[in-house]
Amino acid sequence: MQQLLFTVMFSEMALIMVLLFKTPLRKLLIMSLDRVKRGRGPVVVKTVAGTVLVMLISSVYNIMMIQKRWIDDEGAVVNPTDQVLLANHLLEATLMGASLFLAFMIDRLHHYIRELRIRRKTMEAIKNQSRGFEDGKAAGSEEIKALEDQMTTLKSKLKELESELETKSKETNAAETNAVALRKQSEGFLFEYDRLLEENQNLRNQLQSLDWRLSHSGSKKDS
Repeated sequence: MQQLLFTVMFSEMALIMVLLFKTPLRKLLIMSLDRVKRGRGPVVVKTVAGTVLVMLISSVYNIMMIQKRWIDDEGAVVNPTDQVLLANHLLEATLMGASLFLAFMIDRLHHYIRELRIRRKTMEAIKNQSRGFEDGKAAGSEEIKALEDQMTTLKSKLKELESELETKSKETNAAETNAVALRKQSEGFLFEYDRLLEENQNLRNQLQSLDWRLSHSGSKKDS
């Protein structure tokens, strides 16, 4: 389970890195995401995300139950098995939460990139139309006045689109910053995973030692 979650998380990080840089791979990835978001794709994605969310809630619930059991048994010795289970549940919850967050980041980046492309095409069409009006001015005060009014309207629309494009660019930059921060956080997760593995191995060794001592003391009493 943990290996699968790590694979999913690193795959999502790779997709985010592809979306951040303008390469031929980004175009192919955007086309693939466009196809996924058509038909039954969104339903399948939402079903998978809902399943992962339910598993995340289950892991958090198990963590809370283990901690509650420790609080209720305040005077008792902490069970090494519970410590191992707590570490595993904590790691799985962290990986599932990170995977869901990365999936959301991929969806938002894809949305912003599409919006930017649409805005740019609209701006180019308006600029071409404005140039056509400027080149095709005919004689006559009424026609000139009408054309000037249309040009004023188009220029105001162009300013609005440029403002929206600037806003979308800022949102994309913010998303890129979040992706870089998330990559650093994932490196911290890897470090935490190594520490948890080492702690897990130590706890298992302690548990085996306790079992051996118990069996040894039991054999002494029998003799």
